[in-house]
Amino acid sequence: MLDTKKIRADFKILNNPAGGQMVYFDSACMSLKPDVVVQAMDDYYFKYSACAFRSSHHLSEQATKKTKEARKLVADFIGAKKTDEIIFTRNTTEGINLLANAFPFKKGDIVLVTDKEHNSNLVPWLYLRDKIGIEVRICPSNINNTFDLEKFKELVKGVRLVSMVHTSNLDGVTNPAKEIVEIAHKNKALVFLDCAQSLPHQKVDVQDLDVDFIAFSGHKMLGPTGTGVFYGKYELLESLNPFLVGGDTVEFTTYTDYKMLPVPEKFEAGLQDYAGIIGLGEAVKYLSQFNFKDIKNHELELNQYITDEISKFPQIKIIGPQDPSLRSGIINFYLEGTDMHKFAIMLDSMAMVEIRSGQHCVHSYFADRKIRNSARVSLYIYNTMEEAKIFVENFNKIMKII
Repeated sequence: MLDTKKIRADFKILNNPAGGQMVYFDSACMSLKPDVVVQAMDDYYFKYSACAFRSSHHLSEQATKKTKEARKLVADFIGAKKTDEIIFTRNTTEGINLLANAFPFKKGDIVLVTDKEHNSNLVPWLYLRDKIGIEVRICPSNINNTFDLEKFKELVKGVRLVSMVHTSNLDGVTNPAKEIVEIAHKNKALVFLDCAQSLPHQKVDVQDLDVDFIAFSGHKMLGPTGTGVFYGKYELLESLNPFLVGGDTVEFTTYTDYKMLPVPEKFEAGLQDYAGIIGLGEAVKYLSQFNFKDIKNHELELNQYITDEISKFPQIKIIGPQDPSLRSGIINFYLEGTDMHKFAIMLDSMAMVEIRSGQHCVHSYFADRKIRNSARVSLYIYNTMEEAKIFVENFNKIMKII
């Protein structure tokens, strides 16, 4: 069981008397940051702000040490075999683009995605379709938005790469990753999982899943903005071409030649965001203290309450399964004929309840189903039942006047 009172004490943003009683229900977009993450970044800038790995003085050595520690923390957190399998990026989007640009695709290769992909796991493949002639194949969901494993078994034949969301930011549904990987490998396809929404809320063990590649973002898992991770099995990373080249990616150069450094350096061109990387390591350390079963149960309790209350209005339509246990910490809903941006603005102005409205970077889903937009509540470890009740109270007020 989570001690939300103790957790909330770790977040200065939630303890600002001048700011009023904010209800932050937008963690699927960006989580809040505990004070220890901010402090770790401040320590870098105030105490050892220098280039890691490049210089020999003590400031650089301290930056190098902390960066290495962060890489190991991340590797251990996801169960990687080697720290060198961890490549630091700016976000999940960059990780997916790294894969799309570094993988040796050729014309006619097939990439299989779902019908609920974030633009970051759809547009790179459509771009490669137009650029080199790959085929992008779509695996449709079941009618309730859960994963259609039987349809996947049909569509995966002949596929070179399966590139799928693990947990959807649209509806919170988690796809059966282990089964997906097993079936894909039997069909000689590699598998990439977008873990931006799953990794902050559930255990992701890359060795247990036997997944080939994953990517995730720091800003959704209590870490700094502009930080992310791309993971790959070491032998596969060795086979990928560099995405960006230049400083820190080469062992030596002449005027006519160069030699690339090994993984992970060959994918981390230029000066890195050392403060962000160190902050990400601190976020992983902070998150590691919790039992993911406790996080799941906590989010489900709040999700169940909110779902039950808003479902009292038959005109409200929830995207995804009606059962909250299949939607983790997400409640995404809409009211036909209503601009849900207006709904979100009213919640903010009336009671400082912060939610997300729009198409949530899954424009393809909304366009296909002719849904204008939706309002999304997303929950995390610092949210409380009291906040859920504040949301419902103001939701009810809006439903009377909208």
